[in-house]
Amino acid sequence: MNSKPALSDLAAFASIVAHRSFRKAADELGLSPSTLSHLIRTLEANMGVRLLNRTTRSVAPTEAGERLAARLMPLIRDFDRALEEVDDHRGVPRGTLRINASEIAARVLLQSVVPTFLKRFPEMSLDLVTEGRLIDIVAEGFDAGIRLGEAVPLDMIGVRFGGKARFLAVASPDYLAGHPLPLTPDDLKDHACIRFRLRSGKLFRWEFERHGQEIHVDVGGALILDHLDLMAEAAAQGLGIAYVAERVAVPFLRTGRLVAVLEDWCPPIPGLYLYYPGHRHVPPGLRAFIDVLKELG
Repeated sequence: MNSKPALSDLAAFASIVAHRSFRKAADELGLSPSTLSHLIRTLEANMGVRLLNRTTRSVAPTEAGERLAARLMPLIRDFDRALEEVDDHRGVPRGTLRINASEIAARVLLQSVVPTFLKRFPEMSLDLVTEGRLIDIVAEGFDAGIRLGEAVPLDMIGVRFGGKARFLAVASPDYLAGHPLPLTPDDLKDHACIRFRLRSGKLFRWEFERHGQEIHVDVGGALILDHLDLMAEAAAQGLGIAYVAERVAVPFLRTGRLVAVLEDWCPPIPGLYLYYPGHRHVPPGLRAFIDVLKELG
């Protein structure tokens, strides 16, 4: 090694590994992808080892890069935490808050929480990442995550907002005119159901409950989608019964394009929670966001 690498160069490398993308890391760092690429080539030359395997479509750490990243990321988080603790004495949060959320949760936040937060704290920026898969928010560099209460890891602190949630089985009037009305969840086995594929690749199993009786149904159907809005639209087109979040179904229910079935088998469930690790220092920006969430959510 010709010389010790700068902390900023190591942080740039760690960002690429976290995002698995030069472009996303460059956006986070405020650099151009070409500048970032040159920086990494120089880092590798100075260290005398290849850290990243690059193709035109992907980037992944080499074995040496994986080991370096595993050591670096906790150190960088500790460094950021130290700076945040200094910021505590400024009284005004600043910097970037990274939150991983479902798309539905992001839509809820954008109604009032996000605009109020950004207006109230002009030195803060919010990086809101929406995806369907559950992730380790600490390992992937997020300050907090947002999911339904039942999906929040047990070792996290949760802040509930948005009220209770509910999933509904819905179908179009045209579909129901040509098929018998399902009276119990087991009746769905005789229907065309629009199934949902999780990011993990597994098909979502429909869950119902009434008077303490729980029923899980592995429904059948020719159509499989990976987006709740598309499922509601497909159901409105008469392609079968869909099982979607009530927030997604409401616009279609109001216009009569969809009607709910098995409503007495679809009780409210614990709603959305913002969650974060309790063993870490809570950044000022996250504390400020939680305050706004409690106020408006």
